[in-house]
Amino acid sequence: MEESKDAEPSARVQIVEQSDGFGIVIGDSHGSSFFGPQRAISDLRSINSDDAAGPSGRRHGDDAPEKKLTLFALRLAVLEKAASGLGALGFIWATVVLLGGFAITLERKDFWCITVILLIEGTRIFSRSHELEWQHQATWSLAQAGRSSFRAIKSSSQLFFHALLTIFRPFPIESGRIAGDVGKVSEAPRRGVAARRTWHTSDVPLLPYAGWVFLSRNVSRLLYWLQLVSASSCVSLSLMRLVEQDYGVVQVDDTDNKKNRRSALNIFYGLALAEALFFLAERAYLEWKVSYCRLLDQVSMECHLGAYGMVSIKRFFYDAYSKCINGSIFDGLKMDLITFAEELLASSSRDEQLIGARILLKFSTSRRFADAALRKIGTSTLVIERLIEMLNWKNSAEEELRQSAAVLVSKLAGKKQNALRVAGIPGAMESISSLLYTGLRCSDEAGHRCFVANRPNCETSVFNLLGLLILKKLANDHDNCGKIGHTRGLLAKIIDFTGGGRRLGRKEGVSESQIEAVKRSLQVVKMLASTPGSTGRALRHEISEIVFTVSNIREILQYGENHIMLQKLGIEILTSLAMDEEARERIGGTGGIVKELLRIFFRTGFTEEQNSVKVEAGEALAMLALENKQNCDRILKEAGVMERLVSSLSDPVLRIHSSRILRNLCSYAGTECFFQLRGVTAGTTMVLKVILVEGMELLEVSLGLAVEIIKLMSPEEYNVELAKAGIKETEFPEKLVQILNKYNYPSIKVPRIRRFVIELAIWMMKSDGRYIRMFRDLGMEKELKHVLETTSELECFNVFSGSVGLSRHNTALCSLVNIALEMMGTK
Repeated sequence: MEESKDAEPSARVQIVEQSDGFGIVIGDSHGSSFFGPQRAISDLRSINSDDAAGPSGRRHGDDAPEKKLTLFALRLAVLEKAASGLGALGFIWATVVLLGGFAITLERKDFWCITVILLIEGTRIFSRSHELEWQHQATWSLAQAGRSSFRAIKSSSQLFFHALLTIFRPFPIESGRIAGDVGKVSEAPRRGVAARRTWHTSDVPLLPYAGWVFLSRNVSRLLYWLQLVSASSCVSLSLMRLVEQDYGVVQVDDTDNKKNRRSALNIFYGLALAEALFFLAERAYLEWKVSYCRLLDQVSMECHLGAYGMVSIKRFFYDAYSKCINGSIFDGLKMDLITFAEELLASSSRDEQLIGARILLKFSTSRRFADAALRKIGTSTLVIERLIEMLNWKNSAEEELRQSAAVLVSKLAGKKQNALRVAGIPGAMESISSLLYTGLRCSDEAGHRCFVANRPNCETSVFNLLGLLILKKLANDHDNCGKIGHTRGLLAKIIDFTGGGRRLGRKEGVSESQIEAVKRSLQVVKMLASTPGSTGRALRHEISEIVFTVSNIREILQYGENHIMLQKLGIEILTSLAMDEEARERIGGTGGIVKELLRIFFRTGFTEEQNSVKVEAGEALAMLALENKQNCDRILKEAGVMERLVSSLSDPVLRIHSSRILRNLCSYAGTECFFQLRGVTAGTTMVLKVILVEGMELLEVSLGLAVEIIKLMSPEEYNVELAKAGIKETEFPEKLVQILNKYNYPSIKVPRIRRFVIELAIWMMKSDGRYIRMFRDLGMEKELKHVLETTSELECFNVFSGSVGLSRHNTALCSLVNIALEMMGTK
């Protein structure tokens, strides 16, 4: 398991080479070049992440912090419903039994006590039924988050007296709500928030001249204290009457109703006392868990919601508690913070949207909760559509929402299934493209295009980086690559970010965000250009036709010595584009490209990173020289290039691509370059030795180069080279037969090895008849017939785009086999 810079988990899986049911040797193709085909392998990183998210997501869900709140809400609801049930029973008992049956015979004290208890309990029930609603209103504004905590609601009783002092204080218009709104507007620029066209529900003045007491955010506090006073009064009255027991004297001749009066009153006062005690127990439990145990703060900390956590947690708790109270007590247990945040995200309130976006962002970027959160978000098409819509929001007040949405979309795009859903939303690519808007362009003093940005100092914006990151992740799927290419103007925007390479070499350098923008844009272009099939062919054509593509990469090659990774990405793009015949000529015709690639290929390097970029440069040169005489001429015009290429055949890092470059030069440069190409014969001894001892890819390219070298030599020169290499006359033919025997089926890793062996054998038999007898004795006939029975389209191409072959060989393999068999006199 590894973690990339973008914090995306990945897995590396070694695939052991084996033969499939059709006799095709398959292996790990991730590190192979375009000279070998690649099977369509699923995105291992995405699949592994999704699979790993299964058990880990469920495990994390089992100890989700919000489960403490839903359980707390259930327990409070049990106490609340018990109190409500007893209250309802007491009310029925009082109205039906006492006031209905004993109203005339009740003592004045009991009559008024019962009446007062019913009134205050009715007041408490009314207050309770509306308290949650007002508490909801008090948490709708993030601006009030610091003033609307539970501890603020449970402030000292001095609040009530302060309210009485100010209740009749005048509420001047100029200093009241209108002035308050003007103040909010004036503060908006400082906070970066636009003026609101609607009221904050927590700031609504319910009465015109009642001061701040009747602002809606304060009503829940008044209702809270009203309930406590009501319950306390009920306890006092009920307990007093139960202790006193002076319900009047019952005479001997009293009716049965009067005889039962004491019991009836005791039952009522007992019910009233029990109801009030249950309510007070609920409030005490609430205080204990919230104020002493700090449950809400604890959950907020476990969720890592930061400064805005309390307002989010409060809103969630109120919703869960409301569900438990208004419906089944178990309804609140079904709630979770992800679903809660998704509902808020769909709201029309800016504050609610922001709360929802912050919660989703925090959970999707948390190592503990990310898998489960992204899975849940990714299964909701409505949420994904909402996030895509937010990418287009450009109001300054919506900047945080837009950035949060962009981060969430980038996280979703990191999962294969979610990436398909994101790209499948109508208008998704256009919305993502809006993140690449740069607004301003700047140039250096020489007039060259600078790093594009939407900041006066040419600083790349966070939206640009997020847009490129989303595209990079979406491009992991080839279908999405096609959608990116078909989105009008998007390719040009991406390529714009690859510009400004001249600044890479300056002393003042460039910022990290600018370098990151170039890197991500190059990564996206590379993925698009390497797309296989017809989609890739169309993309390569479009990319190469944009006039800045190759010139931008040239500047990176020229001035990016301190940014090797950028150079490598640029070279990989050139290699991919060079698969297209027109693009190959366009790249070679751009001044300085061939020269820069040769410079990088031959420059001294010792680190793994330096060697990797040299290898990429060699592959690009080999691709440019393939079937292109003009590019071969451009390479050969560089001073001392043949001598350096031949000497690099002994370099373990460069020898594979040196062999490919030399082979393509010999094959496609033309006869007019014969004398210059003759310099390759200086490496004959080295190539023959490699063929005898090496295997796999190096063996294949050495055989291919040997085929071209011997065409430039006479049989006598060939024999001299064999003697120099210390190779016996029969040793080389024996090696060729052994290679055919070993690679008895087409191989993905070395698809041309059998072709090169047969071409060598044909030349040897043509040059000296003795080799015909040697090959017969070594069993070459049997091996050739087996090749004839197992030939495949795999062996007919020079390069591959995925599993699609490009640049077909002029002579079919079966034709070469027939020629060899005819020469041996067996056909």
